[in-house]
Amino acid sequence: MPRVRKGHAVRKARKRILKSVKGHYGPPGRAYRLAKEAAIRADVYARVGRKQKKRSFRHLWIIRLNAACRERGLRYSQFVNGCKKAGIGLNRKMLSQIALEDPAGFDVVFAAVKAAL
Repeated sequence: MPRVRKGHAVRKARKRILKSVKGHYGPPGRAYRLAKEAAIRADVYARVGRKQKKRSFRHLWIIRLNAACRERGLRYSQFVNGCKKAGIGLNRKMLSQIALEDPAGFDVVFAAVKAAL
């Protein structure tokens, strides 16, 4: 059985790693070993960032809803409770979008919530 050398595969893998860290400052942008570590670290931070983005957007929607509700004389927690009692199935993203772009539409939703409480 002939001996198999991984020349092409290894070269391809190294190129892929070096390409992914292109633009990094200093040796991690050039040296393979440091580039490999930098790529792993970057992937970890990217995953964490994706999770944090979801968290921060939910935080923003809640702040917007709270402001819109307080203008109308109700706290956010009371509003959400009223939404559940009234059977309003809109999520926080949609509710905050309505409150921001269509205040008259939000008043209709708010009236339904107020009636359910």
